[in-house]
This record gives sequence, structure tokens and C-alpha cells, in this order.
Amino acid sequence: MKKLSRESLAAWAFASPALVVIALFFGVPVLAGLALSLTDFDIYALADPRNLRWQGLGNYVHVLSLPLFWKALGNTAYFVALGVPLSIGVSLAAAVLLQSKLVRFKPVLRTALFAPVVTTLVAVAVIWRYLFHVKYGLVNYTLQSLGIDPIDWLGDPRWSMPTIILFAAWKNFGGNMIIFIAALQAVPQDLYEAARLDGARSWNQFRYVTLPGIGPTLLMVAILTTAGYFQLFAEPYVMTQGGPLQSTVSVLYLMYDEGFKWWNLGLASAVAFVLFVIIVVVSKGLIALQRRLTGAEA
Repeated sequence: MKKLSRESLAAWAFASPALVVIALFFGVPVLAGLALSLTDFDIYALADPRNLRWQGLGNYVHVLSLPLFWKALGNTAYFVALGVPLSIGVSLAAAVLLQSKLVRFKPVLRTALFAPVVTTLVAVAVIWRYLFHVKYGLVNYTLQSLGIDPIDWLGDPRWSMPTIILFAAWKNFGGNMIIFIAALQAVPQDLYEAARLDGARSWNQFRYVTLPGIGPTLLMVAILTTAGYFQLFAEPYVMTQGGPLQSTVSVLYLMYDEGFKWWNLGLASAVAFVLFVIIVVVSKGLIALQRRLTGAEA
């Protein structure tokens, strides 16, 4: 076995503090959660470890047999399927707009559009809850002034999840917008000039120059946004408490209820790892789709 070079030893020495922190605050909790998911750890085991019993894959079988889990998974998939394209589309449109030469006061607009990202989610969710109040909300007041009957945005199962999707897209698009702005600035301007000389209009320039140029960034944003949206919790917890009629119960909300409301920590850990597997599979699917599209274009 070859000895490590001085450069390799120096690299490991510099990386070791970060690796230790990751191991302590990520690796150990993950392994502990995996161990809990294989037991019936609950409030009784918390009081006396002798009450702890080995379950094996029993918790996973129980989770997959719960009708509420499939309901929560459907709600989460609905949230991801609508929310991710909406968030990415709005953030990309805002980034392209801010890169346009027609827009003035760009620093002010960037700050204003990015502001929702750094605001406290719970506080903003409470404000949105009042904005969409069925009787006193500004949204229904505007609709009534236009002659439209008020809508119970957060109390009607048909409108509760779309309202949360709209809120999440508004809250999160600013972060992706900044990433897209950086990616757009890295696209060579010579390509746009060549496209204009060939007679390409704005849409064709966007399709054949901008999108291929920011392709890797677009994939990264799609994976991060999808993983984040699968972890839906705070929005329904603050705005709807999982209602009405469980229309906004997410997988993470179910995990919270099982773990911290009913103290079924073993079952809650199993829910968390099932969600982890789903996120990994979806992320792998996005990467495979991007490779297939890239290969088709080539």
C-alpha cells in the first residue's frame, strides 16, 4: 500500500474538522434513526429502555399498510408536482427579467424579490392565513369587489393545497432566482450575438442558447427544490393543521404526528426513511431524465 503524500495528508487534515462535525451531527442521528425504525420505541421505552422491543421491518410494513400514509403521500406528490414547476418557472422568469436590459433598478428588485426567502416562515404563514381568511381576508375582499363570491381558501379541500402551493412558491422562489442569475451571467454573450445574426428571435434564443447554457444549474435546482418540497411540514402545520379532511397532511406531517403527538418514535422513524428512499428515487429519476434529454439533443 502506497504511503499518503504530504499533500494528501494536508488535505485530510484540513477536511477532518468538517468530516467530524458531519459524522457527529448527521451520521450519528441518521444511524440512530435507522435503529429506532427497527424497534417499537415509544413513550414507555423512553421511560424504561427495558420496554423496548425489536420489530425488524414490522414498522415499515405497518407504514405501507396505513391508509393515512398513502393519503399523505398523495398530498405530498400533488404539492411537489405543482409546486416544483411553479417555483422553478417563476424563479427562472424573474432571473431572465432581471438580466434584461429593459429593466431598471435591478439591485432594488433583486432585494425585493429575495426578501421572502429570509423572512420567518411561520410569521409569513400566519400573515397569509389572514390574507386568505374566508370573511376578513384581503383576497376575498378583492374578489367580492369584482362581483365574485368569496372562497374558503383554507377550509375547502379543493382549495387548501393550491393555496399552500402558491404560498410556498412565493416564499421560496427568490433563492433559486439568485442561482439562476449567476448561471445566466456565465452564458457567453457571443452565443446570443451569433443567434441574433442568424435571425433567432427571443424565444429561440432562450430555447437554444439559454436553456442549454444553464442545463446543469437547472438540474441542480430541480433536485434541491424537489427534495425540499417533499419535506412539506411548516406550511400546513401553521395554516391548516393538516385539514380540512386531511387534504394537506404531508408525509412529514404524518411523521410529526406519530413521533411527537402519539410518541410512536419507531414508527415515525420508519416514515422518515420511507420518505428518504422516495426522495432518492425521484432524484435519480431526474438525473436519468436529464441524461436522456442531453443524449437525445446530442
